[in-house]
Amino acid sequence: MDHHPTYRSVDVDGFDIFYREAGDPAKPTILLLHGFPSSSHMFRELIPLLADHFHLVAPDLPGFGRSAFPAQGSFHYSFETIAHKIERFTEIIGLQRFAIYIFDYGAPTGLRMALSHPERITAIISQNGNAYDDGFGTVWEPIQRYWRDPSRANREALRGELGTEGIRQQYVHGVPDPSLISPDGWTLDACYTQRPGIDDIMLDLFRDYRTNAALYPDFQRYFRDHKPPLLAIWGKNDPIFVPAGALAFKRDLPDAQVHLLDTGHFALETHAVEIATRITTFLSA
Repeated sequence: MDHHPTYRSVDVDGFDIFYREAGDPAKPTILLLHGFPSSSHMFRELIPLLADHFHLVAPDLPGFGRSAFPAQGSFHYSFETIAHKIERFTEIIGLQRFAIYIFDYGAPTGLRMALSHPERITAIISQNGNAYDDGFGTVWEPIQRYWRDPSRANREALRGELGTEGIRQQYVHGVPDPSLISPDGWTLDACYTQRPGIDDIMLDLFRDYRTNAALYPDFQRYFRDHKPPLLAIWGKNDPIFVPAGALAFKRDLPDAQVHLLDTGHFALETHAVEIATRITTFLSA
């Protein structure tokens, strides 16, 4: 393989997972895990920057991008099932040991996989991928209200996060110069998110995120027990997962590298080159 990604789908126990792949499979592998409301498209600039040095695999999570999104009644959408499908995906395509790049929803996905098979994880790159209560910004308050009281009113109050403007704000908030943000990313995310039936899947996952917060002590114990090399590189102006979440890694992993960038949640939109350079240096150490 070369710098140019390939685009494939694979059957994962009857469930179709779309993924991008680039680089030489003989080189160290990085599994790139996207978040809400995105897809593997968010790695479109990072993958070519890393393909000389690494084997890159970026799947679309179930319900996102071009992976399958069966109706609610025929598939249970939870972070547990998402992590299980992605774990099985790695097994089916033959990944044995790999680093994980975790962003947003990719964090509980990858860290659940690490709990299940710690021997498979060689390192962690967390880009605004949270594992501590410290990392929750105030924008989580209506979601946390929904955790405590899953009423129709509290559910409907979150629906605006699925609209085009709500998605655009995730890209531009905290970016000093929003003109640097291509509209392609948030426009594509909005297109995928607004497909029939996806709205209720996403609202179900907002509710289920509480199960990730409940696992934070287990994730932190995993850090202490297994001491994975960890690079936290975050957009410091992110209102969703705030910088305190990045700094918190050092409580359990004193050798963790933490770098804060002057940008927002989708840091790759403005800092792909710097992030690629940091990753290359970190994984080559």
